[in-house]
Amino acid sequence: MINLNAELKEVKTAGIAGHIRPDGDCVGSCIGLYLYLKKYFPEIKTEVYLEEFPEAFRFLEGSDQVQHNCDQTKEYDVFFCLDCGDEKRLGNAVKYFNTAKKTICIDHHISNQAFAQVNYIVPDASSTSELIFNLLEETKITKEMAEALYMGIAHDTGVFKFSNTSSRTMEIAGKLMDKGIDFSTIVDDTYFIKSYIQNQIMGRAMLESIMMLDGRVIFSAIRQKDMDFYGVGTMDLDGIVQQLRNTRGVEAALFLYETAPQEYKVSMRSNGKIDVSQIACYFGGGGHVKAAGCTMQGSVYDVVNNLVKHIDKQLKQIKVTN
Repeated sequence: MINLNAELKEVKTAGIAGHIRPDGDCVGSCIGLYLYLKKYFPEIKTEVYLEEFPEAFRFLEGSDQVQHNCDQTKEYDVFFCLDCGDEKRLGNAVKYFNTAKKTICIDHHISNQAFAQVNYIVPDASSTSELIFNLLEETKITKEMAEALYMGIAHDTGVFKFSNTSSRTMEIAGKLMDKGIDFSTIVDDTYFIKSYIQNQIMGRAMLESIMMLDGRVIFSAIRQKDMDFYGVGTMDLDGIVQQLRNTRGVEAALFLYETAPQEYKVSMRSNGKIDVSQIACYFGGGGHVKAAGCTMQGSVYDVVNNLVKHIDKQLKQIKVTN
């Protein structure tokens, strides 16, 4: 673990950024740390950079201070990379990483190769928000900081039901709840509730899903023309791969959406036997054992067939071992 006070000694400027297409943990951890630095280190000019994120996250204090472009040239004394497995996933904010005097990475992705100067990487942690909690002085965490961190933990644990949820995770969640947050509303509004068009596109994805390998793999794909027809963006696709994973008998779920002609963003989920992070890393991506992703080129069937070959190989190895 790193000592936040020591790392911030004599620091006058600090930048914070998370990964591209930020999810609940990315946004929660970034804003949680940002609020803490703004309150207890007012002498440090702190700025946070994230790509556009879901409107449901906008209830968080400080979300209106998040910068969504990196047009200016800046050199920070320290630059925090949160929930980011490698520097490429910082998107445009990588320019600030490259020019910073000191870089600090706080992350829980197993594929993270410790790319910053200072690294706090714990693959067994439920979320980066959990790691941020560990770095802060508990008595100094305000209700607003607690809201951000609780949202992050809730999202990356599937509301505390994924296997990355530990007794420590539950302990931290309880301490955040004690700060007076409306935890049930946070979960409902940011995790469960979907808009009408989000439900429509999820329904389309489920309706057109296909089972493979004797029902052990399920995949679905959304093309750009489908997104245009329903009027949805990439943020409206959250939750689809998880719903696919919930299919009885499935060991792995694959969800693809088109980002350019013959290019697909791939999200993978495992129910335990398959290490999807290993597959994602093979194709230039990364993530966790049970949740990972990458970007691949080719037709839908080219992409799926390449992925399924690796899944089938793992399943056969498991069968031989057993």
